[in-house]
Amino acid sequence: MFRALYTAATGMLAQQMNLDNIANNLANSSTNGFRSRTLQFQDLLYQNVVVPGSAATQQTTVSAGLQIGLGTRPASSEIVQTEGDFNSTGNTFDLAIQGQGFFQVKLVSGEIAYTRAGNFQLDSQGNLVTSSGDAVQPGITVPANALSVSIGTDGTVSATIPGQSTASQLGQIQLAMFPNPGGMDSSMGGNLFLATTASGEPVIGTAGGSDGLGTIQQGALEQSNVNVVQEFVNMILAQRSYESNSRVVKAADEMLQQLTSLAQ
Repeated sequence: MFRALYTAATGMLAQQMNLDNIANNLANSSTNGFRSRTLQFQDLLYQNVVVPGSAATQQTTVSAGLQIGLGTRPASSEIVQTEGDFNSTGNTFDLAIQGQGFFQVKLVSGEIAYTRAGNFQLDSQGNLVTSSGDAVQPGITVPANALSVSIGTDGTVSATIPGQSTASQLGQIQLAMFPNPGGMDSSMGGNLFLATTASGEPVIGTAGGSDGLGTIQQGALEQSNVNVVQEFVNMILAQRSYESNSRVVKAADEMLQQLTSLAQ
């Protein structure tokens, strides 16, 4: 009965964290380029009352054994890599990736971060930056007198300059992909991911090229991939699981009360 109390408590704590994750997904359902997460669980150690395969007699062994589980714990939060819906904005520097890949962003620290949120802008120097002012890599600088800017599906940035009959090429936006994008670190927030040993080293290439990278769409933004309906279903399941574990605690407590009353 004491074991049941602690085992049920692990289930309640696990579902509490599950609800925290669901709340974060729902809070970011309108965040550009957001990737939802799902919590993965693992069972804890088992107490061996009778070890499977142990000797029952000199000639026989125990076929099944008797093992009592000690609960569960959250093991990981998996990043869901499905693509979000596209929203056409018509803004020149709003970009979306159709397919695999991440935009590269240079942080103030000099570190390279990665994002699917393509709501870019120009800073006072004409550099293409994120809403936080971090420069897109490779760097793109748009002349102040540019009449129009076009960005091709391969990331080539061109601008129409007064007095020139043809558009001038300003550079090319390259994309990055990872062997395991689910292993990237998103703890810094700001729609940014960092590479880790789990994600592997980034593969840098041209959008729409032979590396399997997606294409770049100008004038559009990728929305969050959060499925709101599924998150509400997950929330109900988490709530019911929490209630079930709390009932186990209540049942174990009642059994303990009956046990202690026998000694009175």
